[in-house]
Amino acid sequence: MERVLTVHHWTDRLFSFTCTRDTSFRFGAGQFAMIGLVVEGKPLVRAYSMVSPPWEEHLEFLSIKVQHGPLTSRLQHIRPGDGVLIGKKATGTLVNENLLPGGVLWLFATGTGLAPFMSLIREPETYDRFDRIVLVHTVRQVAELAYRELISKDLPEHELLGEMVAGKLTYLPSVTREPFGTTERITTMIESGSLTGRFGLPPLSPERDRAMLCGSEAMNADVRALLEARGFVEGSNSNPGSYVVEKAFVTK
Repeated sequence: MERVLTVHHWTDRLFSFTCTRDTSFRFGAGQFAMIGLVVEGKPLVRAYSMVSPPWEEHLEFLSIKVQHGPLTSRLQHIRPGDGVLIGKKATGTLVNENLLPGGVLWLFATGTGLAPFMSLIREPETYDRFDRIVLVHTVRQVAELAYRELISKDLPEHELLGEMVAGKLTYLPSVTREPFGTTERITTMIESGSLTGRFGLPPLSPERDRAMLCGSEAMNADVRALLEARGFVEGSNSNPGSYVVEKAFVTK
């Protein structure tokens, strides 16, 4: 059992929290663990990606709030000092080793699917393996662009990571239901070519590009189909490829 340190409510549908981290808990950037609460004497857990990078002393998680969701309806009410269950083992497909080294790493996220990418963009190894990293995060409302300031302002100024981030990381937020600079869905951006075109890059190609997907089932399926139509091959622990997708995603 770990202790909640801080809680931040981004919107009425989105919150994040930090908690203590057992010194024996090890994980790689992009992985998830089973976390939850004790309800009526029994553990109620779901898979949550770590937002925090592996070098951080605490753990951080990003979650939706579902009114009648078995776990999130309860988890959204936690306060500093409360106890949370954190599984001892971390796993997941969104790790650097599951991809062949490549030129541009595209991180495609919708909603809280941003979580594992927050860990990956603060992991120095990510910058060692790829020439450039583009984080694309699509949400419905501007307020749901969690960590927007951290990504665009704080990270480039970070005393240890700043130079790597400023030289290699590009952040592309998109909002679909409110006026914003970019309002296209990820699938639309890929299909129209505006995704790569806005950066002066050639169309997505498995020879040069790598991709990670984390979001709604619909987004994962649609982007997966678009990538495979272009010759991308899914990677795994035993066989690195040109894209990977996270299948464990909290919806309740």
